Amino acid sequence: MQAGEHHYVLEDQVGFLLRLAYQRHIAIYAAKTPGDITPVQFSMLYRLVHERTPVSQNALGRLVGVDAATTKGVVARLLARGLIEKTSDADDRRRHTLSITASGRAMMENHVPLMRSVSAATMAPLGAAEQEQLVALLKRLT
Repeated sequence: MQAGEHHYVLEDQVGFLLRLAYQRHIAIYAAKTPGDITPVQFSMLYRLVHERTPVSQNALGRLVGVDAATTKGVVARLLARGLIEKTSDADDRRRHTLSITASGRAMMENHVPLMRSVSAATMAPLGAAEQEQLVALLKRLT
């Protein structure tokens, strides 16, 4: 280290720790789920289940916090599997909206309990108050 440089410990950096925590979460996810849906696909299907009306592809991406390119790829895979459907907007034929299919809803009925168990396993090293605090702090960061 050069004179005047501040001491830097990688293991104390928020980005490094968040990445490690996410890797742990994904490992738990892989062990507990059948592997037929990714976390981003789950998030998109979940949002489509809980939206009152069909949403545009751009809006869906914003609802789950992913960029347009990622959204496009995920939507294409969900469409190909018949888990969502695309329809022309009644007001603007150039615009398409997305909604979940019966197959997508059935998949979500199975996956929501699995995702609850993944979250519980991820947070298991923390006490109940710590879990609530962590979620609150992460929400403040996002």
